[in-house]
Amino acid sequence: MRDITNRNTVTEPNFNQHPAVPVREYNDGYSGGWNEISGTLSEQLEENNSGRKVIVVDCYQGVLFEELLSLFSDMMKPVLTITSRDYFLPPEEISRITWPDVTDDRVFGYVTRLTIKDFISPGKLDECRSRIDSVTGGTVLVFGYGAALAFSSPDLLIYADMPRREIVMRMRSGRVNNLGISNKDELFEQQYKRGFFVDWRVCDRHKKKLKDKWSFVLDSADMSNPAMIRADCYDGALTKAVSVPFSVVPTFDPGLWGGQWMKEKLGLDPSSPNYAWCFNCIVEENSLLFDFGRGLFETPASNLVYFRPVELLGEAVYGRFGDEFPIRFDYLDTIEGGNLSLQVHPVTEYIQEKFGMHYTQDESYYIVDTGEDASVYLGLREGISPAEMIEDLLDAQNGNQPFDDTRYVNRWPAEKHDHFLIPGGTVHCSGKNCLVLEISSTTFVFTFKLWDWGRIDSDGRPRPINIWHGKEVIQWERDTEYVRNNLINRIRTVAEGVGWKEESTGLHVREFIETRRHWFTRKVTHNTNGGVNVLDLVEGREVIVESPEGRFEPFIVHYAEVFIVPAAIGEYTIRPYGEAEGTECVTIKAYVRT
Repeated sequence: MRDITNRNTVTEPNFNQHPAVPVREYNDGYSGGWNEISGTLSEQLEENNSGRKVIVVDCYQGVLFEELLSLFSDMMKPVLTITSRDYFLPPEEISRITWPDVTDDRVFGYVTRLTIKDFISPGKLDECRSRIDSVTGGTVLVFGYGAALAFSSPDLLIYADMPRREIVMRMRSGRVNNLGISNKDELFEQQYKRGFFVDWRVCDRHKKKLKDKWSFVLDSADMSNPAMIRADCYDGALTKAVSVPFSVVPTFDPGLWGGQWMKEKLGLDPSSPNYAWCFNCIVEENSLLFDFGRGLFETPASNLVYFRPVELLGEAVYGRFGDEFPIRFDYLDTIEGGNLSLQVHPVTEYIQEKFGMHYTQDESYYIVDTGEDASVYLGLREGISPAEMIEDLLDAQNGNQPFDDTRYVNRWPAEKHDHFLIPGGTVHCSGKNCLVLEISSTTFVFTFKLWDWGRIDSDGRPRPINIWHGKEVIQWERDTEYVRNNLINRIRTVAEGVGWKEESTGLHVREFIETRRHWFTRKVTHNTNGGVNVLDLVEGREVIVESPEGRFEPFIVHYAEVFIVPAAIGEYTIRPYGEAEGTECVTIKAYVRT
């Protein structure tokens, strides 16, 4: 392992916290601010000479329902307003039908098979349609979740989409309810769980079917600075995004074990006590920004997967995973922080049986940087008794005594550019003083915590521990010798040339992700080979991504930035750029094995 620990000494962070895809060629379809949005809608309605005009505003869960309804009412001056409250089932009935999926577990539920139609009363919907039909003049406003189902041929259909990161922020601040119920005062973890297992699945299924009927798409993530895009221009922006390298908008969260590295190296708010996570490529969670020249437009990055799956993922990956983005990159910062919880992820068989997910969160820890005495906990010590370990974990959970991790779990020293492989079923966690790039499959919440060092959660309650799930999936044979031989720095050189070297660094045979590391001082040629690539610049000030055939504008990437190369791009090159010219840079790339 070459020593480049002090090579990346950057005095001023150049990390782009708000990357955007330039789509200025479609700016004629952009409206910014409520006044301009109102004017655009009025112009559209004037083209319709009929006596009655029906406007449908269909909404994703998480919109500020009352505020948005009030704004459209002021703009449209309707003679009749229908909302989803008029045709939805009563909240208690929605709670009943969703209970099998929500469950009473603090963290886990079951991926619902419900659709938006299951939330709607057919009788009430018929009454709403009759009320609309009775109007002969003026404007009718149909607003809310599944609003397009109340009237099939409106004069205008506006879809009020909502990025996941904004929904989460609104849940945390008690500003929104879950779908069809009134629960904004519930704990965040309860709202998030219902959103993850029920609401977002239901809304996504509806959105996919509705998309070709949109007149406009509305971005109301920032209610003081909204934007609206004409449907054909939104389609053009999506097509542009899958023809260029791009980054989604990273989000950062503090945590009990959070560190100080990202705050300094990425130029984040210094007043925050710490940052634990950076979600820098979790497509279902992150937003995608479009720059229309006249303003920005924020949209869920998952829409790219839903509406341009083959171009983004590639035929083989799409055929295997459907419209899901299977690769996840995120940072875990414990530098000057604490240990993560000792944990294990389910094996594939268990997550399919218990939670209705197709695949599990196999993962790896790529060490981007370290502090003093950095370490990773990985695998079990040889010769331990599973029954005694579970008993000691339960004793620790009950507060009888701390869990003796040194007796049961291996603790390995961690150095910059080490790569630890963590297939499902392997006990693990990052120790303090690591900046971890977590490369994993995308299954979000399925972490079974076994021991959390006796910490109390931010809400004053003990953090949720999942020993009973964990003991069902721990692979007890993954002991010291197994880990040493199979899970740490399984690195081999696969190709090299003048000024560059390519290495395979994993992942484990049970994992579907392959990772490749490139060390380079000159231009390196890459190829998507028909499948999406995700990369991170883990060493070097700045690189430039280019098309040998000039198929896209050069794309600049800064230190620690993650970017996606859509499958449709094919061949592309990366070389040191700007201040990094002449220095050695390093990228880590992940793609789905075929």
